[in-house]
Amino acid sequence: MAHTPSVLFVCVHNAGRSQMAAGFLTALSGGRIEVRSAGSAPGEQVNPVAVAAMAEIGIDISDAAPKKLTDEAVGVSDVVITMGCGDACPYFPGISYRDWVLPDPSGQSIEVVRPIRDHIRILVENLIAELVPAPH
Repeated sequence: MAHTPSVLFVCVHNAGRSQMAAGFLTALSGGRIEVRSAGSAPGEQVNPVAVAAMAEIGIDISDAAPKKLTDEAVGVSDVVITMGCGDACPYFPGISYRDWVLPDPSGQSIEVVRPIRDHIRILVENLIAELVPAPH
């Protein structure tokens, strides 16, 4: 049984970018990757504009809730992807860290959030291609 790769998305509020990325990875990986997201200072709720932008393309993240970043969540992940949380992420050796530089959708209109969403999708598709070898 092959190891299922585990990815943790981290942003400050765990309300926009990390939730959209987790939604894409869950939908596009078909269960081949374990997906978590968290925030260094979690917000009250997921950004409704992020929820709406994902709903437009058929991915429902309305049930998601911001979660507090824990050392444990980082420690069990193979890849940790940060989105503008700076030094708030605990560092563990042996984990692959990536920083995705994306504008914060907080307080933005859906017209501004759509290109952020589409950029996240490309990043997630590239991540899946890297973590899950194509069947031969």
